[in-house]
Amino acid sequence: METIIKIMPCLDMKEGRVVKGIHFVDLKDAGDPVENASLYEREGADELAMLDIAATVENRKTRLEWVRTVSSVIDIPLTVGGGISTLRDIELVMGAGADKTSMNSAAVRDPSLVRDAAKGFGSDRIIIAIDARSNKEMPSGFELVVSGGTRPVGKDAIEWAKRCEELGAGSILPTSMDGDGTMAGYHLKFTKAISDAVDVPVVASGGAGKLEHFYDGVVLGGALILLAASVFHYQILSIRQVKEYLRDRGLNVRLQ
Repeated sequence: METIIKIMPCLDMKEGRVVKGIHFVDLKDAGDPVENASLYEREGADELAMLDIAATVENRKTRLEWVRTVSSVIDIPLTVGGGISTLRDIELVMGAGADKTSMNSAAVRDPSLVRDAAKGFGSDRIIIAIDARSNKEMPSGFELVVSGGTRPVGKDAIEWAKRCEELGAGSILPTSMDGDGTMAGYHLKFTKAISDAVDVPVVASGGAGKLEHFYDGVVLGGALILLAASVFHYQILSIRQVKEYLRDRGLNVRLQ
């Protein structure tokens, strides 16, 4: 059976509001999380991501009340990330209504966390987010970056993706810092390098701005899930528009 391509809007959260920046900075308000989440589900989103973007930098945990309020108004799967660094954090976030969790910095710091989380909660509920920037000194040309995009760690991002799959991660969410928020398109070379290296589903993230960017994310990037924020928050495109575009070009999507 042909794989269904999924659309996943992303709520980047700060101080209880949805925000969106460019290259992870210059944040602007992008709405109320409950209103946005409800709208995206009505429009046909397959899944929803909510990232507490300041949690790691501010050295605190994901705010559970945000998870509770958003999960209470949607039926589609909710992925929550930001500041998740222990098995207890995962337990609390899932208890608050998340279906999946996304980890980044903590997994890099302690890879055994990925293995233990996959064993304890199931691989399909553990997503590893991989932020990277171009660096010619790395074998793949991509260097792993942590702490909300503020700290390069001198590791090859593609090698890390392979390691996460070995440890039991159920999917990989790569974001190129070079493209985040620019709406200039997904970083296809980076996305494709990850999707070629692993067998688990890859979520294309960072930079979607036009209909063709979503198509390219699948056909040229090898992604099965397409994450986007700015285009949906600012109503440049609707989820239905994106899905109809993909369907008309021969991709398998779920239309309501």
